[in-house]
Amino acid sequence: MIKYETGSLAVSLAGHDKDDIFIILRVDGEYVYLVDGNLRKLDKPKRKNKKHIQIILRNDEDLSRKLIDGTRVTDEEIRYFIRCYKRENQV
Repeated sequence: MIKYETGSLAVSLAGHDKDDIFIILRVDGEYVYLVDGNLRKLDKPKRKNKKHIQIILRNDEDLSRKLIDGTRVTDEEIRYFIRCYKRENQV
C-alpha cells in the first residue's frame, strides 16, 4: 500500500502541472497539499487528489521532521531539496 507522508516527494500525473515535482505538505483524507517553493509556496499549497500523484520513495528526514513538528520551514529549503533530487537523478 502506498503511504502518503508529510515531507515525501511526489510527481504530478495530471493537470497543468503534470510531471512537476512537489513535496507533500500535509495529507487530508483523499487529498494532499503540495508545495514546490516556486509557484506553490508554503502559504498557498496546491490541493491535489491522491490518485493524481505518484510518490517518490525519497524524503529528507530533517525537512519531514520540521513539517510534522510545525517548525519553521522556508520555501528556499523546499526548492533546495527538490533541486538536489533533480540534479542527482538527472530529471
